[in-house]
Amino acid sequence: MAQTATTGTTVAEVMAELAALEDPKVRAVNVRHGDDHGVNLTKLRAVAKRLKTQHELARELWSTGDTAARLLAILVCRPKAFERDELDAMLRDARTPKVHDWLVGYVVKKSPHAEALRVAWFADPVVASAGWALTTDRVARSPEGLDLPGLLDVIEAQMKDAPDRLQWAMNHCLAQIGIEHTEHRARALEIGERLEVLKDYPTPPGCTSPFAPAWITEMVSRQRTS
Repeated sequence: MAQTATTGTTVAEVMAELAALEDPKVRAVNVRHGDDHGVNLTKLRAVAKRLKTQHELARELWSTGDTAARLLAILVCRPKAFERDELDAMLRDARTPKVHDWLVGYVVKKSPHAEALRVAWFADPVVASAGWALTTDRVARSPEGLDLPGLLDVIEAQMKDAPDRLQWAMNHCLAQIGIEHTEHRARALEIGERLEVLKDYPTPPGCTSPFAPAWITEMVSRQRTS
């Protein structure tokens, strides 16, 4: 097994450590959300903090196909070191929701290829949810050049019947448009109220509902009082 130049840590050693952290109760909870691993994420982050950035180790961990190993790989990789096609292949092979979300949020968003991938994924039904997630990030950070009315048109026409993951991503984009862009807020609220997507989603006390009108109203209220 190849060793990293910095610490000498091998993939076998890391996999053994992850196996030792396996908790059946954690796995049972994760399985209900579509994730097939049993490692507490706080403990996983502690392993990543100790290993620090080790890009080649991250590549080897990813290649194992193990979900916990892939989550750790995401935490210890160097996002800007991945090529565009490599990130595209990784996303298409990201089998579980947590790996998918972390890959987009922690790696792709920091990549110089983020915009090219956003455009490509947005138009591809297989990975459209990732395209929408990157679009939502742009809505909040750099909306220049985005067709916000056009995005609302697509959301209005397609979100109600979209698959769960895509629906969630489109709903997030809808909420972000309403939160960040005053001129589109009334329409975003109206679309959310009419489509009622995630209206009855169970939300713990003290947490913000993912129902777009409630989400928009809560975040705008916070902005006004901050």
